[in-house]
Amino acid sequence: MSFQTTGEPVQDAPKQGRIVAFDVLRGIALIAMASYHFTWDLDHFQYIEPGTTAVGGWKIYARCIASTFLFLVGISLFLAHGRQIRWPSFLTRFVMVALAALAVSAVTFFTDRNNVIFFGILHEIALASLLGLPFLRLPALLTAIVAAAVIAAPYYLRSEFFDHPALWWIGLSATNPRSDDYVPLFPWFGAVLAGIAVTKFAAAAGLLARLGTWTPGNWSKPLTFLGRHSLAFYLIHQPLLYGGVSLYSQVWPGQAEIKQCQAICEQTRDVKFCSIFCGCYIGALTSDKAQYSTREAENAHAVELSNACAAATEDQMEGEQQ
Repeated sequence: MSFQTTGEPVQDAPKQGRIVAFDVLRGIALIAMASYHFTWDLDHFQYIEPGTTAVGGWKIYARCIASTFLFLVGISLFLAHGRQIRWPSFLTRFVMVALAALAVSAVTFFTDRNNVIFFGILHEIALASLLGLPFLRLPALLTAIVAAAVIAAPYYLRSEFFDHPALWWIGLSATNPRSDDYVPLFPWFGAVLAGIAVTKFAAAAGLLARLGTWTPGNWSKPLTFLGRHSLAFYLIHQPLLYGGVSLYSQVWPGQAEIKQCQAICEQTRDVKFCSIFCGCYIGALTSDKAQYSTREAENAHAVELSNACAAATEDQMEGEQQ
């Protein structure tokens, strides 16, 4: 079964089979993703400046990686199903990705309920793959226009109407919800559509056929292997990295957050007070496993911990002076 063609003819993927260049690109993207996640782990365990991966160049880096993956999803969708949707293979892949996404949500729900990954990149890939099917038979130019509109949507369609948790997956809420991996439909579906549109243009121009003849050297074999097993790599790499850094932290714990606390504290208090206070406060935050319904509730609890540690520090210093 396939969608009927409307508008311009749809160019098929090259008949010589899998295009190695895209596997190589996917492999590079996977390595980039692993490097970002490793840095995130260092941030989480306080080996680098807190919040490093959430701002500046690291934030842009993360978005470029996600955009690349989703762009490649669009390319792969057209290459695999541009001529005709092969439902058995499509549904098999769709179910695998959807189950993996649900597994990620389940694991994060039980390990860190304040940062549940309820709609991360795997959720987006699953939904975008399904929604992208009709665009395989639409004109490339129309697909490109829709891609641009989807990418721009958060800039002009955000509304408090979408603030209900049941609508967070859309990506148009007035304030983005809290999550360690939030890749909603808007604007990220635009990257998938862009991949479909660009691949259609490339096929019409004969570029795919030429790209399909490229045969890289042995240097590409590790990248090609990763690119062809991207889902397995995605599911395995972060638990290994996170687990490794976690084990390391048991022997040599990070101090970045404590140092930052001391720097702020010493603007108003003496060094000794700040050393005791920050050890107490950061330690309390680290060991705190309470769950919070809102960011305000979490901030209020942090203030309570701060006041308690300040009082305990005062008492300790007074006791030492007697």
